[in-house]
Amino acid sequence: MPRRINIHPHLSQEELETGYRQAKDATERTHYQTIWLLVKGKTTAEVAEVTGYGVSWIYELVKSYNHMGPDSLKALRQENPGAKPLLNDVQQAQLWQALQSPPTDGGLWTGPKVAVWMSNLLGQPVAPQRGWEYLKGLRLRLSVPRPEHHQSEPEEQEAWKKKLQQETTRLQTEYPDADVEVWAVDEHRLGLKPVTRRVWVDEWTTPIAEVNWRYEWLWLYGFVQPQTGKTYWWILPFVRTDLFNRVLGDFAQHFGIGKRKHVLLVIDQAGWHMSKQVQVPEGLHLMPLPPYSPELQPAEPLWPLTNEPIANQSFPSLDALEEKLFQRCQVLLQQQALIQGLTNYHWWPKTEAQYCAINRI
Repeated sequence: MPRRINIHPHLSQEELETGYRQAKDATERTHYQTIWLLVKGKTTAEVAEVTGYGVSWIYELVKSYNHMGPDSLKALRQENPGAKPLLNDVQQAQLWQALQSPPTDGGLWTGPKVAVWMSNLLGQPVAPQRGWEYLKGLRLRLSVPRPEHHQSEPEEQEAWKKKLQQETTRLQTEYPDADVEVWAVDEHRLGLKPVTRRVWVDEWTTPIAEVNWRYEWLWLYGFVQPQTGKTYWWILPFVRTDLFNRVLGDFAQHFGIGKRKHVLLVIDQAGWHMSKQVQVPEGLHLMPLPPYSPELQPAEPLWPLTNEPIANQSFPSLDALEEKLFQRCQVLLQQQALIQGLTNYHWWPKTEAQYCAINRI
């Protein structure tokens, strides 16, 4: 027969059961349950099966209970304050202030540099890992800054947002029997020169991306309706006014733009967009962005998505690259929720829209 464990009678079987049923902490409840079941006559194997604890741990718990009594059944981890933090509140505030300026070497802050700063403050060595821990503890994260042109005008950008809403309202008022939608279009140059991206690898591997350094390009025209996440694509060899006219004409025909449907289309001020030779189809209304304001262009977030399948790859020709992009655009047509989340800025006008497609030549 299995050997029974000798348990000192600090608590009766009824008291152990009461402690088990009334314990609010999960760990404490399991401790009471373990001793209670053993007192009832259960074997260690049976108790292990019920509680999920290993047999050796059950023996350790019984040993502690016999020696210390009921106090050993408490969840002592909650009462353990843990190690004293290296930096007190005042010192953490000093660290936050220091992080607002470059480090003394004029470079960028890193975990090891924070650890050196802490070492100088405390007068004792601090491991580099503690620097990372304090950066995270201050809720800081690594992020690449979004470029902003030095000639951009924030006040002008805010005025343009209001103007976009006003123009949308004007179209809705002027054409009450027509659908009014707000789209944006932009162009993205891609070529045989490689696009590199960070990838996850193990600590022993250096990732390698084969490259083909050839300066040949094509252009991806991307339309997006941010409110719904619907997209429309063209792949073309150049950006020119005549090709832009062709794209606008096809876009208008494909979506039935005309007397019963009007689209306000946001564009940047590229030369082929602003040329007097631009032919605007009926029902289509172009609205240029203010200068140096790519952050207002909802089509900009499309490009990291289109770059994903070609990143870290080498293509023998533009035809091979085009085929890969064509397949990617077909996938993005179905990912409206993802695109809506990236492009539907909080200030973007709210309207209705229908559907989208993809074409290329």
